Amino acid sequence: MMKYLTALSLVLAAPAAAEPVVVTAAHMVDVASGRLLDDPVVLIGEDGRVASLVTRGGARPVLPADAKRVDLGDATILPGLIDMHVHLTALAEIGGYRNLEYTDSFWGAVGVANAKKTLEAGFTTVRNVGAQDFQDVGLRQAIDGGYVPGPRIVAAGWAIGATGGHCDNGGFPPSMEKPSPAVVDSPEAARAKVRWLHKYGARVVKICATGGVFSIGDSVGAQQLSLPEMKAIAEEAHMLGLKVAAHAHGNEGIRTAIEAGIDTIEHASLADDATIALAAKSKTWFDMDIYNDDYILETGEKNGTLPENLAKEKMIGRLQRETFRKAVKAGVPMLFGTDGGVYPHGDNGRQFAKMVEWGMTPAQAIRAATLSAAEALGQTADVGALTPGHYGDLIAVHGNPLADVRLLEKVAFVMKGGKVEKPLQ
Repeated sequence: MMKYLTALSLVLAAPAAAEPVVVTAAHMVDVASGRLLDDPVVLIGEDGRVASLVTRGGARPVLPADAKRVDLGDATILPGLIDMHVHLTALAEIGGYRNLEYTDSFWGAVGVANAKKTLEAGFTTVRNVGAQDFQDVGLRQAIDGGYVPGPRIVAAGWAIGATGGHCDNGGFPPSMEKPSPAVVDSPEAARAKVRWLHKYGARVVKICATGGVFSIGDSVGAQQLSLPEMKAIAEEAHMLGLKVAAHAHGNEGIRTAIEAGIDTIEHASLADDATIALAAKSKTWFDMDIYNDDYILETGEKNGTLPENLAKEKMIGRLQRETFRKAVKAGVPMLFGTDGGVYPHGDNGRQFAKMVEWGMTPAQAIRAATLSAAEALGQTADVGALTPGHYGDLIAVHGNPLADVRLLEKVAFVMKGGKVEKPLQ
C-alpha cells in the first residue's frame, strides 16, 4: 500500500512536459550584483529549468529550432519572487469572530483563488506558515499536479504552539473546548508533533514562540514555549531535513528561539539591541512583515477585527518598523515575508517600498525576495535566480525596479517553470 501511495505522490508532483522556451527582453536585474544587465536571452528546457542565460556581450547560444519564443520587448525581467510568510487559506477581509460564519471547507476553497492572485502578483514560490487541516499541503498537491494555478508552496500545515497560546484556539468558553491538534506542553510532545506534521506533508515547521496580534487573551510579546521545547522542535526538524520558523514578537521569545537554533524569526517586532546583535552573529534570519500595519489599522474595524487585536497592532506596528531598520543596519540577514492573509492576497509587492523606506536599498529588498529567500528555504539550486539549473520562474516589469521598487507592485508578466502564467500586460 505504501509503495502505491509513494508512486501516486510522485505522479501528482511531476511537472507537465513542456517545449523549450526562449525568453528575450530589453533588460534583466542581476539579483546577485544588484545591477541592470541588457539584452538577456533565457533558454528554458523541456524540464522547465533554465538551460542557458546570456546577456549583452556574451556568446549567443545555439537555440533549439522548435523552441517557443517569448519576446517581452522593452521590459525588465527578474527571477520569480519568493514570499516567506503567507497564509493562503486565510482572508484579511474576514476578521474576529466573523470567520465562524463559514464552514470549515470554505477556507480551502478560497485558498485556490488566493494562490492564483499570489502567482499573478509575481510570487512563484511561497512559504505557507500555518494552515488548519493541512489545507496548504492539499493546495500544494493540486498546484503541483497541474489542477489549479499557483506558486510553489513550502507548506507547514498546523503551527505548533502551547496550550492557550497564539497557535491554540482561544476566545471560547470551556464548554466549546477545541484545542489545536498542534498544541504541545513538553519537549517530548514537541518532538512527536514535528514527526506527525512531517508524516502528513509539512515541509517546514512553524512554531508560536510568543503571543500575537490576532490571538485573544494573551500578551503580544509574552514568551509561550520554553527553551527545551524550542530546542526539541529544532533538533527533530533538522534531523528530518526541515527548517523551522518561529512566530516571535517579544524580545525574550526571539532571543530564546535564536538560542534554540530556530532558522527564521517571523515578525521580530520587539528585539532589543543585544538580541539583534545575537541574530547578526548567529546569522539567524529575520522575516519582518512591515507593510501590513497600514492595512490592519485602516480596515480592521470594518473587517471585524476585535478591539483587543487592533490595540495590539497600534502598540507594535511602529516599533516593528524601527526594529527592522536597526536589524538591517546591524547586518542581520533579512527575508521578504508579508503575512499575506492579514492583508489582501496579491498585494504582496507593496512591502518592497516599505523595506526601502525603512533602511534597505531596492537591490537589498529584491535580494531578500530572491537569493536570500532561496537560501533560507534550502533551495538555492531551484529558485531565487535565473542561472542554469534553476526553475524557469521569471517575472517582468516595465521600467527599472532598482530605480523605482514600486514597479514590483504591478508585475506585467509571470512565467513559472517555462509556462506563461500571466501574459505581458
